[in-house]
Amino acid sequence: MCYNEKTSNIKGDFMAKSRRSKKRLLRGILFLIITAAIIGIIVYIPFFTLREIKLTGATYLTKDDIIKVGNIYYGEPLFQLETDEVTKRLSHDLRVEEVTVKRELPFTLEVAIKERKPVATIICDYGYLDLDRNGKVIDSYKALKTMPIPMITGALVKDLYIGDDVQDEMVKKILFFLQQMSETSLNKLSEIAITGPDYVVAYTNTAKAVQIRIGKLERLEEKAHLTEDFLQDLELNPHHVEYIDFNYTAPFIKLAQ
Repeated sequence: MCYNEKTSNIKGDFMAKSRRSKKRLLRGILFLIITAAIIGIIVYIPFFTLREIKLTGATYLTKDDIIKVGNIYYGEPLFQLETDEVTKRLSHDLRVEEVTVKRELPFTLEVAIKERKPVATIICDYGYLDLDRNGKVIDSYKALKTMPIPMITGALVKDLYIGDDVQDEMVKKILFFLQQMSETSLNKLSEIAITGPDYVVAYTNTAKAVQIRIGKLERLEEKAHLTEDFLQDLELNPHHVEYIDFNYTAPFIKLAQ
């Protein structure tokens, strides 16, 4: 084959490759345009807007809390809602221990919460505080809410806000007592009353409240276990109990007349 024929073949191959490259480039550009158009439609089409929040795992936090803390609102485009940012904002709330946020088409935001559990509510100078087992304030409010946890009475704490820690020693001991019990048992107590310098009485939330005389804040683990056993037996007891006293070596039960 002569030199001119070789040159002609090389030029032909080059031009063919060039045409194929241009076609691939055009197809790539067309694909990007179509993809961008589809994404734009999905993002901005009114159908894909936040209409529902599916909240799971929460006992105390409400959907309104999620909206407020997460800085989200109904009607915003679902695909513009940054789930990582919502997760970060919710994680900063002291009531939240773990959280997962994800979209569920066409209009739902799924929020799975693991809460930091409050074990008691206490009166403060401006309303009420919810305390976790370590005495940290995890919520505050002015109007009393219906909560399945006991109220600590007889102690008034001041100048405490969300994130602060209770310093009152009696309150700390009561919280230690409460954290020894299961959530089910806590939900059966309505009040833990400080009635003296070192004396505490609890009340059940039954129709006829039963007094549990915890007494001095000593042997707290033992008294917590005794309280749990008593609360379980109380449901099966056919007799109305007036009070039970844990100040003695063996608990003393007084039946109602």
